[in-house]
Amino acid sequence: MSKQRYPEEFKIEAVKQITERGHKVADVSARLGVSQHSLYQWIKASQMSPDQRQAQGSQADEMRRLKAELKRVTEERDILKKAAAYFAKQSG
Repeated sequence: MSKQRYPEEFKIEAVKQITERGHKVADVSARLGVSQHSLYQWIKASQMSPDQRQAQGSQADEMRRLKAELKRVTEERDILKKAAAYFAKQSG
């Protein structure tokens, strides 16, 4: 599944259609070709203060970094396990 990136202006306008103009989420979703889940997330994000948004973004960045590090360390561990088994077999 590829994640489509939308410009911030697009998100703001989509949220305004729902919050200010009173359109239903399902209607805006169908008209713009955006999932309802994405629209609900954008609405939630628009209601946060800038400090909260920045904190959430920092947490997301940290989470991505940690997941990448975990993946790298797991791969290294697996390689070392295989090497240890190989050399144990060779010496035994």
